[in-house]
Amino acid sequence: MLRRQDLGETDRVLTLYTPSRGKVRAIAKGIRKPTSRKAGHLELFTRVDVLIAVGRTFDIITQAQMLDAFQPLRTDLVRATYAAHFVELLDAFTGEEDISPEMYGLIVSGLTWLSITEDLQRTARYYELKLLEMAGYRPELFTCVVCGDKLQPVDQFYNVELGGVVCPKCGYERGSARPLSLKALKVLRYLQTRPFEVVEQVRLSAPVHRETERLLFQTLTYHLERRLKSASFLERLRREWKALPRSAGTADPGEELGDDEEATEVTSPD
Repeated sequence: MLRRQDLGETDRVLTLYTPSRGKVRAIAKGIRKPTSRKAGHLELFTRVDVLIAVGRTFDIITQAQMLDAFQPLRTDLVRATYAAHFVELLDAFTGEEDISPEMYGLIVSGLTWLSITEDLQRTARYYELKLLEMAGYRPELFTCVVCGDKLQPVDQFYNVELGGVVCPKCGYERGSARPLSLKALKVLRYLQTRPFEVVEQVRLSAPVHRETERLLFQTLTYHLERRLKSASFLERLRREWKALPRSAGTADPGEELGDDEEATEVTSPD
């Protein structure tokens, strides 16, 4: 379930993403009543099996059975914030009844990754790259988007409008191209071309985390033509992190990574 909105005194309009119908809106009647049997099955960031009756204005959810609760996302504020980010991106990049089994599989996998990973930032960058690729905006990371030359193992530039890396020769001539370190480029290539199980073994330094996050947020904002609400909330959460009460095992939003840490070396195609 992606979104919910209260309707009247007891009903709620839910936005669901399905593998066979894409994004649909349906009403869950009486779900806000204390005696509702469907309430526990229709929560945000869950995978559910629903029976929907087609209506004139809104479809009606008549039955619901939870399949995956993704429990860590409901007990950890930081994980829940990243889940909101994943869901917001899926919602923003898909239209009503935009059918994509691949996107459905990605969000299910993404919520699973968030439930088990120790590095939420790296997992978010992995998800963002996969979503951009499925949406048709795969960043070009291996050849210069201006001249087409194969990129050499040196610091580069990145141009959001052109959709990829710009070599030093072309980058100096374009004011809109931002510097991109070789370390960050290698990490982005690794995330783009490896399965999650392999990526999960990579440990990144705080500077690389910040650089890759900034680049991908700029890319997402450019294509969506608006700022992400979840990104703003995550920034606020990081600022207030030290004041938050938290128990052992609560995920860290990433602010306290040390700048002096070295990134794990990754290998990627030249």
